[in-house]
Amino acid sequence: MELPRDAAMLLSVVNMKLRDFYPSLPAFCEDAGVDEAELKERLAAIDYEYDAESNQFV
Repeated sequence: MELPRDAAMLLSVVNMKLRDFYPSLPAFCEDAGVDEAELKERLAAIDYEYDAESNQFV
């Protein structure tokens, strides 16, 4: 899956996918072929962290 380069757009796409299609970040990353650590790093750059309880970046 090709993810947006822009961090704000990336946040929006990932949170929408987590909300609508995936029970967890690892499930999303595996299905999309995305490196979980890299995704977390990119979103940490704009001060967002993955919250497993809410299954979204906050």
